[in-house]
Amino acid sequence: MDIALGLFTCLLLTFTLLPLIRHDFWVFRVFDYPRLQKLFLNGVAVVLLLTFYSGNSTLKYLQLSLLAINIIYLLRLILPFTPLGKKQVLKATVNDKQKSLSLMIANVLQTNHNTQGCLNEIAKADPDVVILLEANSRWNKETSNLSEKYPFARKVPLENMYGLLFYSKLELVDTAVHYLVEQDIPSIHTKMKLRNGQLVQFYAVHPTPPAPGENLRSTERDKELLLIADLAKASELPVIVAGDLNDVAWSHTTDLFLKMSGLLDPRRGRGFFNSFNAHYFFLRFPLDHAFISRHFKLKKLKRLNNYNSDHFPIFLQIQLDEHAYAQQQPLIADSDDKEEAEEKKQKI
Repeated sequence: MDIALGLFTCLLLTFTLLPLIRHDFWVFRVFDYPRLQKLFLNGVAVVLLLTFYSGNSTLKYLQLSLLAINIIYLLRLILPFTPLGKKQVLKATVNDKQKSLSLMIANVLQTNHNTQGCLNEIAKADPDVVILLEANSRWNKETSNLSEKYPFARKVPLENMYGLLFYSKLELVDTAVHYLVEQDIPSIHTKMKLRNGQLVQFYAVHPTPPAPGENLRSTERDKELLLIADLAKASELPVIVAGDLNDVAWSHTTDLFLKMSGLLDPRRGRGFFNSFNAHYFFLRFPLDHAFISRHFKLKKLKRLNNYNSDHFPIFLQIQLDEHAYAQQQPLIADSDDKEEAEEKKQKI
């Protein structure tokens, strides 16, 4: 039993240390995801050591000390995404529909046939913008009735799990599909006209994850996100970046993206809003995101009901506010961040 507990402790410490190695290979990057799970398992390990360990007391307290340090470290990473953390995006205190925009991000799971369930969620949420990810030609056909309520659209149905369907009630301007890094992985770039006539720059993205069967490295994902970050930073318009980013809110890559783009994460200070995996309670991570520029304040953020996809849909409602830019502060990139970002963009 003592040996098993020692091995368990070593594994937990290794799972925390691996993401600190700044290597793109998936083995290092995949352990960015389960920080909540690692925190829980560290707590379990402490209880087991205190209850069942009967070996050398020095070794016992060494393990307990290392686990305590690990727990404190994980808590420091996770707390910003709880109500105890500082809110990056402030709450809108007035309601102005002319300056507001709502959107729904839904990774539908290409093989999921419950199209009607998805349409029901869209009808209940009634967003201004709907982004359907992993949409193939079948999903394109079976959601085509959305065009009655969403007259503006850009559709890129694909059979490779990376199709995008973009529906909008609001007028789209200068809409284009780009393949920034991989030839079969699209992103949709468009300007959108709010009800008051203000243009907003929108990027809908779905980069590939670092995982066996996808990309063995995070290189492609990281590069696409950082290229989008450059576009967001250079935009003179308010910006929204939304989609399945295949990265968790607390990862080093997402931090780097926020620093380089100047965008804000409305999750911070509010909750995890775990969107994947909808089928397994213990294996859930926040992978579907909407990052916004400092021009917006938040009206609503919530996770919607599942309809047999492996992702929960995410709903976000935001509003332009003339005071928001001065009141909200982004993460700041230092020289090391800028150097790292440039190195990542040069890869492939």
